[in-house]
Amino acid sequence: MKYKGGRWNYWWEEWIKPILIAAVLAFFIRTFVIQPFKIPSGSMYPTLKPGDRIFVGKFIYGAKVPLMNYRLPGISRPKPGDIVVFLSPVEKKKYLVKRFIAGAGETLRIKDGRVFVDGKESAAGPMKHFFYYNRGEYGAENRTIRVPEGCFYVLGDNSANSLDSRYWGFIPERNLVGKAVIIHWPIRRIRVLRNGD
Repeated sequence: MKYKGGRWNYWWEEWIKPILIAAVLAFFIRTFVIQPFKIPSGSMYPTLKPGDRIFVGKFIYGAKVPLMNYRLPGISRPKPGDIVVFLSPVEKKKYLVKRFIAGAGETLRIKDGRVFVDGKESAAGPMKHFFYYNRGEYGAENRTIRVPEGCFYVLGDNSANSLDSRYWGFIPERNLVGKAVIIHWPIRRIRVLRNGD
């Protein structure tokens, strides 16, 4: 096939243009739709294991627009039991994955290994099967705390080995990245992550 304009048009049509389109699409999907993450620790064991690779749906809660303090409309709000990814409130540019426990305005207490939100035991997801230890300033025994406006509270499933809101408190909603939706690697662990997981 001959191209008008010679070799430049050939390179543009056959290589440069397709690569640019693919790069723009990849950027759009990663920024606004879905992003891959790798689980680095055992803080969410046994739900998520070190080395698991997950896809996180950014569109579910509404993706943040880069370089702007603006979030696109989402299709839902985080619910108790959701597995969420967010930017650490104490280590810049570090992503963490934990279980969403309570949102703005809700009260929370950890008693006898159980989590109580607004005075009622939370049985969201598999939380009723885990024992949550009273540790840290925000998870102390006999302490009831209220989640401030614009924030949320998270816990790791592996409570004995998880640095979470019990230690460093509340996460600003602006730090929320998205909801973990699929384990896509390794092959033997591929599955959709539902609220009951």
